[in-house]
Amino acid sequence: MAINIKKCTIEDVHKLKEISYETFNETFKDQNSPENINAYLERSFNLKQLEKELSNNYSKFFFIYFNDELAGYLKVNINDAQTEEMGDELLEVERIYIKNRFQKHGLGKYLLNKALEIAKKLDKKKIWLGVWEENENAIAFYKKMGFVQTDAHSFYMGDEEQTDYIMIKKLI
Repeated sequence: MAINIKKCTIEDVHKLKEISYETFNETFKDQNSPENINAYLERSFNLKQLEKELSNNYSKFFFIYFNDELAGYLKVNINDAQTEEMGDELLEVERIYIKNRFQKHGLGKYLLNKALEIAKKLDKKKIWLGVWEENENAIAFYKKMGFVQTDAHSFYMGDEEQTDYIMIKKLI
């Protein structure tokens, strides 16, 4: 079992779009209308949007490979790239997306550990993320990894308002 993490570059934008669509669809299509899923995918994962995010110096993307096959990715943000104003002492984990067939292999933990490593290198005091209140598997995973729910905020899936829990982990 070989697991590798590779930093994404602007040249990876098409691969990033493809895996974003696939993982988001797999995870959320059954709980949301096709119209709302499609609206979100088109807005959040179009090439222009992904190029903008990849070019932001305060955002970083990393692909994770399982036996040389692209299995998922991580997106972290600092400073004003964060999706909420959380301050300069925090690093945001905006996305940990793993293809369904690669889940339960510890890949999410690898990516979260990569985020923790980045946060420590940057002298961040805390790491935070937003997770949909109905994504029970993800919530359980983050709790197991030491995150605590501290707040909640609205998230829009197309025209439907949903609630994301804000979870924070203090770094030592």
